[in-house]
Amino acid sequence: MRVIGGTARGRRLAAPRGERVRPTADRVKEALFSILTSLLGNLEGLRVLDVFAGTGNLGIEALSRGCSEAIFVDSHRESAAIIRQNLTQLNLTDRGRVIVKDAASALQCLNENIAPFTIIFLDPPYRQGLAEKVLGILASAPFVTRETIIVSESDSSEVFPERFGALQQFDRRVYGDTALTFFQKGTS
Repeated sequence: MRVIGGTARGRRLAAPRGERVRPTADRVKEALFSILTSLLGNLEGLRVLDVFAGTGNLGIEALSRGCSEAIFVDSHRESAAIIRQNLTQLNLTDRGRVIVKDAASALQCLNENIAPFTIIFLDPPYRQGLAEKVLGILASAPFVTRETIIVSESDSSEVFPERFGALQQFDRRVYGDTALTFFQKGTS
């Protein structure tokens, strides 16, 4: 697993042993960032939240491509240690913060006086209902605005509802056995 674009392009990322963490494949990651760039233009200065971060793969890719800050959320201490190791190895520690809590608890903590995020990545374990639970929380989170783009990675057989409260699905792309579903606050 490596960073595929930006200032850290080509640099390898550490990952835990075993199958607990499933990093996003390079071709899916390349497609994802191509879509984000077409929607947002330059990623310079944007804030990112990476939930179920695992290795920090997506948030670190965003930092490499110019995002100013990334907050990584994962409930496993081993994952948190690997994210910190990856941030240190790539000289990104000043722009990344790691929260070791389950997603719901972390999102509640973030509700207190935090600036909005432009991009939120969700990459939970597949087929456990965790994405739906977190999307429900994000629908009313004060750090999610109309400009925030939420991307949930899932198994391609999983299909999400069109809406979660104020969040509305606006795109879905399938790459083999992986799907990327995009949400944003609707106008209604």
